[in-house]
Amino acid sequence: MKKRWYDYLWIVELTYMALGFFNILFAWLGMVFFCVPLIISLVWSTKGYCNRYCGRGQLFSLLGGRFGLSRKKDIPKWMKSKWFRYGFLIFFFIMFFQMLWNTYLVFAGVQNLRQAVTLLWTFKLPWHWAYHGTFFSPGVAQFAFGFYSVMLTSTMLGMITMVLFKPRSWCVYCPMGTMTQLICKAKSGGQ
Repeated sequence: MKKRWYDYLWIVELTYMALGFFNILFAWLGMVFFCVPLIISLVWSTKGYCNRYCGRGQLFSLLGGRFGLSRKKDIPKWMKSKWFRYGFLIFFFIMFFQMLWNTYLVFAGVQNLRQAVTLLWTFKLPWHWAYHGTFFSPGVAQFAFGFYSVMLTSTMLGMITMVLFKPRSWCVYCPMGTMTQLICKAKSGGQ
């Protein structure tokens, strides 16, 4: 089968993660990964992004499939359940809004910039080498640290489930996939 341009979007995912490691302000590029799936589902009422363009899913397929880093076991039924997927989406929203709140506090001058990436919402990894100042407000950098934390955490969770189960097991409970699915259902009248 002939490869198409979008079959190489896993390279974009790896590049994004690498750029954020060296300069945290590149984390803003991740907003593309956040907005494009929502736009596709709102405009075309499909999960086309998840099914075709998601570089993270492609990366998991490559690592787990071609490179054999997956046990290729079925994901447990409870992880496929609506209560888990919707609960995980709500949890992710809470973490996302907490990140936005911290960003607001830095923009408002109430709190100083925290040069740390939080992995799995718990472990603060010092990330001071990746920020060298900017002519923007420190709030711009605070958002970048927070957003990169979300992206790194979700990538790590995806890697863990890739190793334990099938390569794209993350896709079953991915918050973006759940959101786009809800949008598509709402647009089709809940069918």
